[in-house]
Amino acid sequence: MTRGTTNPNRLRRMDRWIAATLGAALRRADDPVAVDLGYGAAPWTAVELLARLRTVAPATRVVGIEIEPARVTAARPYERDGLAFRHGGFEVPVPQRPMLIRAANVLRQYDETEVAAVWRRLCGRLAPGGLLVEGTCDEIGRRHVWVALGPEGPRTVTLATRLGSLEHPSDLAERLPKALIHRNVPGEPVHAFLRDFDRAWAAAAPYASYGARQRWIRAVRDLRADWPVTDGPARWRQGEVTVAWEALAPRG
Repeated sequence: MTRGTTNPNRLRRMDRWIAATLGAALRRADDPVAVDLGYGAAPWTAVELLARLRTVAPATRVVGIEIEPARVTAARPYERDGLAFRHGGFEVPVPQRPMLIRAANVLRQYDETEVAAVWRRLCGRLAPGGLLVEGTCDEIGRRHVWVALGPEGPRTVTLATRLGSLEHPSDLAERLPKALIHRNVPGEPVHAFLRDFDRAWAAAAPYASYGARQRWIRAVRDLRADWPVTDGPARWRQGEVTVAWEALAPRG
């Protein structure tokens, strides 16, 4: 069981990215189901996920899953058309394969050695074309890092932040997901990436006179010369950058 810490609007950055990335696949699905795995002591994240996904795929249904029965009981009054709550864990107890499994701030309490097996188990439950999004954020959602995985395994890493609160891109290191947080040391790719991002951010300092957004966009453009950035300015403007998993994957 997780600590259950949750706040309204905490996962807004992840929700927006999922809606933009997975929206077309959700619309194509006959019965698009999204799972909010480990939603915590209150059901806000599942409620908000439904609202945001329905803006791009109105037929989407959301199932919130929690391993603590009392939390499921407390969430039941919030059930409505398209929103349900179930007791369970990594087995993902829904009858059909979901198009999305979102696990935010769940694996942080696990050992790094356990992450790969959990990823494989959750990816094995996905529908064709589905996505597992697993990551960590701070308590009010200003800083967030997540890994996106398909049935074949990890694809990308996304860093997202409220730009007005950012001093250096490496401030996001404390929110790296469990698979990466202990690898932020010299000799590991994620450490080199954050080092280069800080350098690009410093070089883009003159753009700060136009605002933090323009400085971020310029820094990411420079970063793209050496790192496989997979998204473009439309996402960068949101305070995001997405990089291919292979570039940041732990050595060995």
